[in-house]
Amino acid sequence: MFNLYTQSQLSRLLLKWYDCSRRDLPWRVPQGSAHSTRPDPYYVLVSELMLQQTQVATVIPYFRRFLQAFPTVDKLAQADTQQVLRLWQGLGYYRRANNLQATARAIISEHHGKIPSDLETLLKLPGVGRYTAGAIASIAFDRRVPILDGNVARVLCRLDAVESDPREKTTLMKLWLKAGQILPSKRVGDFNSALMELGATVCTPRNPACRRCPLQKMCQAFAKQIQDRIPPPRKAKTIPTCHRHVLCICKGKRWLIEQRPAKGRWAGMWQFVTVEASEAIPPGKRLGQIKHALTHRLYQFDVWLISTGTSFSLPVSENPRKWVKLAELHQYPLPRPHQQVAAMLAKSDHAPAV
Repeated sequence: MFNLYTQSQLSRLLLKWYDCSRRDLPWRVPQGSAHSTRPDPYYVLVSELMLQQTQVATVIPYFRRFLQAFPTVDKLAQADTQQVLRLWQGLGYYRRANNLQATARAIISEHHGKIPSDLETLLKLPGVGRYTAGAIASIAFDRRVPILDGNVARVLCRLDAVESDPREKTTLMKLWLKAGQILPSKRVGDFNSALMELGATVCTPRNPACRRCPLQKMCQAFAKQIQDRIPPPRKAKTIPTCHRHVLCICKGKRWLIEQRPAKGRWAGMWQFVTVEASEAIPPGKRLGQIKHALTHRLYQFDVWLISTGTSFSLPVSENPRKWVKLAELHQYPLPRPHQQVAAMLAKSDHAPAV
């Protein structure tokens, strides 16, 4: 399955390239630093949770704001969860924020405030899977453990012209094995970072920059000129559409919002009153529609301006509710669709009279 290049060749070429070409990212040790060769483990933990299914360019400003508010694992553990969610607002996949704070609290209560360095202990932390645990152990502590994300899997598949789908269990197992076999004895964290960096900046999903790849001469996909079809594209899946009504209910200058349940999508965040499309709603004016695509489903929100006249009947809910001004909404973490609803209301001239 795999091309017979030597581990020493691979690591020497890759690390030489990385030393010259790596990006200066806020969670990495600055190039030429005289103080440390390894990043702060807390920085690695936060960045790796943020980078799950999110691009580096998107993460950078969120990481900086987050670290300004919570500069240590202790500060994050003690923080108000609503503040954590507010700072995560717009980054998506909000369960990561809850997992990150739960991990911080576990580190304080179970590990004396020290982020674990061994793989098995890291895997027991909330939201830390095999890849994230390997990234923290190798990058922060130089432990000799592999990582395998989408970028690394693509690099390994192209190096050895693996044309099977890396998302399939059998291929995935072989790639994990390979990722472990090629690890050098020193600079493991830099090596793993270099593999990810190569996949993100050179060995990209489309139009890879093979001419400037440090591993071009040992790449079997390039030799066969099949790099553009490795890995194979995902099979198209039918994505279900979930229909909801968003009820914008105004009383005076205040709007009714409710908190979502503690578990599930957008857990603990706030939203305008939202019901299933099949439920009866009070009389109102339709303001528009918002569509929000997630990985496995599409949400379609019909937005209604609801009058609180004599015939008004508020839908029953077990969730906490509050009346707030539009200008106060920044104090509450809102999912992106409800941020759009708020923007829609701010531009609307149809709000009920005071």
